[in-house]
Amino acid sequence: MLFWLIVGAVVVLGAYIRLAPSDPGIWHVTPLGETNHDSQGSVTRVVETGPVGLARLDAIARATPRTSVLAGSVEEGMVTYITRTKMIGFPDYTTAQQDGDTLRIHARLRFGRSDFGVNRNRVDGWLAALQP
Repeated sequence: MLFWLIVGAVVVLGAYIRLAPSDPGIWHVTPLGETNHDSQGSVTRVVETGPVGLARLDAIARATPRTSVLAGSVEEGMVTYITRTKMIGFPDYTTAQQDGDTLRIHARLRFGRSDFGVNRNRVDGWLAALQP
Protein backbone atom coordinates (compact mmCIF):
# COMPACT_ATOMS: atom_id res chain seq x y z
CA MET A 1 0.00 0.00 0.00
CA LEU A 2 2.80 2.42 0.89
CA PHE A 3 4.45 1.68 -2.45
CA TRP A 4 1.32 2.73 -4.37
CA LEU A 5 1.00 5.92 -2.31
CA ILE A 6 4.57 6.84 -3.21
CA VAL A 7 3.99 6.05 -6.88
CA GLY A 8 0.81 8.13 -6.83
CA ALA A 9 2.61 11.06 -5.21
CA VAL A 10 5.36 10.92 -7.84
CA VAL A 11 2.79 10.87 -10.65
CA VAL A 12 0.88 13.82 -9.17
CA LEU A 13 4.11 15.81 -8.69
CA GLY A 14 5.20 15.05 -12.24
CA ALA A 15 1.83 16.12 -13.59
CA TYR A 16 1.97 19.36 -11.62
CA ILE A 17 5.46 20.18 -12.93
CA ARG A 18 4.35 19.54 -16.53
CA LEU A 19 0.91 21.14 -16.36
CA ALA A 20 1.25 24.04 -13.90
CA PRO A 21 0.29 27.26 -15.68
CA SER A 22 3.00 29.81 -16.46
CA ASP A 23 1.74 33.29 -15.65
CA PRO A 24 3.33 35.86 -17.99
CA GLY A 25 2.71 38.48 -15.30
CA ILE A 26 5.24 36.69 -13.10
CA TRP A 27 7.82 35.51 -15.64
CA HIS A 28 7.71 38.10 -18.47
CA VAL A 29 9.51 40.87 -16.59
CA THR A 30 12.27 43.24 -17.64
CA PRO A 31 15.75 41.84 -16.96
CA LEU A 32 17.56 44.07 -14.47
CA GLY A 33 21.26 44.68 -14.13
CA GLU A 34 24.12 46.14 -16.06
CA THR A 35 26.62 43.31 -15.56
CA ASN A 36 26.83 39.56 -15.97
CA HIS A 37 25.78 37.61 -12.90
CA ASP A 38 25.54 33.90 -12.03
CA SER A 39 23.75 32.36 -9.06
CA GLN A 40 22.54 28.87 -8.15
CA GLY A 41 19.27 29.10 -10.01
CA SER A 42 19.73 31.94 -12.48
CA VAL A 43 22.05 33.75 -14.82
CA THR A 44 22.09 37.29 -16.21
CA ARG A 45 24.03 38.33 -19.30
CA VAL A 46 24.42 41.85 -20.69
CA VAL A 47 26.05 42.00 -24.13
CA GLU A 48 26.49 44.52 -26.92
CA THR A 49 24.89 42.96 -30.00
CA GLY A 50 23.80 45.90 -32.08
CA PRO A 51 20.13 46.65 -32.69
CA VAL A 52 19.31 43.23 -34.18
CA GLY A 53 20.60 41.10 -31.30
CA LEU A 54 17.15 40.10 -30.07
CA ALA A 55 15.98 39.09 -33.54
CA ARG A 56 19.05 36.89 -34.01
CA LEU A 57 18.73 35.42 -30.50
CA ASP A 58 15.04 34.71 -31.11
CA ALA A 59 15.86 32.50 -34.09
CA ILE A 60 18.44 30.61 -32.01
CA ALA A 61 16.10 30.19 -29.04
CA ARG A 62 13.17 28.98 -31.15
CA ALA A 63 15.45 26.33 -32.70
CA THR A 64 16.36 25.01 -29.24
CA PRO A 65 14.63 21.72 -28.39
CA ARG A 66 11.70 21.94 -25.94
CA THR A 67 11.72 25.77 -26.07
CA SER A 68 8.63 27.88 -26.73
CA VAL A 69 7.62 31.52 -26.37
CA LEU A 70 5.66 32.38 -23.23
CA ALA A 71 5.13 36.06 -23.96
CA GLY A 72 6.44 39.00 -25.94
CA SER A 73 7.95 39.35 -29.39
CA VAL A 74 10.94 40.77 -31.18
CA GLU A 75 8.75 43.66 -32.33
CA GLU A 76 7.90 44.47 -28.68
CA GLY A 77 11.60 44.39 -27.81
CA MET A 78 11.29 41.66 -25.17
CA VAL A 79 10.59 37.91 -25.33
CA THR A 80 10.26 35.30 -22.57
CA TYR A 81 10.92 31.66 -23.44
CA ILE A 82 10.15 28.46 -21.56
CA THR A 83 12.67 25.64 -21.96
CA ARG A 84 11.73 22.29 -20.42
CA THR A 85 14.01 19.44 -19.40
CA LYS A 86 13.78 16.32 -21.51
CA MET A 87 12.74 13.73 -18.95
CA ILE A 88 10.65 15.45 -16.28
CA GLY A 89 9.74 18.68 -18.03
CA PHE A 90 11.04 21.14 -15.43
CA PRO A 91 10.47 24.64 -16.85
CA ASP A 92 13.18 27.28 -17.00
CA TYR A 93 12.28 30.83 -18.04
CA THR A 94 14.55 33.05 -20.12
CA THR A 95 13.70 36.69 -20.79
CA ALA A 96 15.65 38.63 -23.40
CA GLN A 97 15.27 42.37 -23.90
CA GLN A 98 16.79 44.63 -26.56
CA ASP A 99 17.75 48.07 -25.21
CA GLY A 100 19.38 49.97 -28.06
CA ASP A 101 22.55 48.04 -28.89
CA THR A 102 22.44 46.16 -25.56
CA LEU A 103 20.83 42.75 -25.14
CA ARG A 104 19.89 41.77 -21.58
CA ILE A 105 19.13 38.14 -20.85
CA HIS A 106 17.88 36.69 -17.57
CA ALA A 107 17.34 32.93 -17.24
CA ARG A 108 15.98 31.31 -14.09
CA LEU A 109 14.45 28.14 -12.77
CA ARG A 110 10.92 27.74 -11.47
CA PHE A 111 11.23 24.75 -9.16
CA GLY A 112 14.05 24.00 -6.77
CA ARG A 113 17.07 25.97 -5.64
CA SER A 114 19.77 24.95 -8.07
CA ASP A 115 19.71 24.35 -11.80
CA PHE A 116 23.17 22.72 -11.85
CA GLY A 117 24.36 25.32 -14.38
CA VAL A 118 21.73 24.45 -16.98
CA ASN A 119 20.56 28.04 -17.48
CA ARG A 120 24.13 29.35 -17.68
CA ASN A 121 25.10 26.72 -20.23
CA ARG A 122 22.03 27.34 -22.38
CA VAL A 123 22.36 31.14 -22.37
CA ASP A 124 26.11 31.04 -22.97
CA GLY A 125 25.48 28.59 -25.83
CA TRP A 126 22.92 30.93 -27.36
CA LEU A 127 25.35 33.84 -27.07
CA ALA A 128 28.14 31.79 -28.61
CA ALA A 129 25.83 31.06 -31.56
CA LEU A 130 25.30 34.83 -31.95
CA GLN A 131 28.98 35.37 -32.67
CA PRO A 132 29.81 35.84 -36.37
